[in-house]
Amino acid sequence: MRLSEFWTAMADEFGSSYGRTLAHDLVLGELGDLTAEQAIAKGVGAREIWLALCRASDVPENRWYGVGQRMPKP
Repeated sequence: MRLSEFWTAMADEFGSSYGRTLAHDLVLGELGDLTAEQAIAKGVGAREIWLALCRASDVPENRWYGVGQRMPKP
C-alpha cells in the first residue's frame, strides 16, 4: 500500500476530517504506542498502519483493504 492509498482509504472509511484526526490523535498500541502520523514519520509501512487503525477502530474485516477495494493477492 502506498502512502497515497493509505490516505485515500482513511478518507473513504472515516471521512477526510475525521480520518486526519484519527491519524493525528489515536495512539496505536500495536505500533509501539505511536499515532499513525508518528508511525509514518518513523518509516512504518502504510499497510501495517492501516491494518492497525482498522483493528483499533473496529472496522469490519471485509473493509480492511479499503472501501470498495479488492483484497491483495497472497
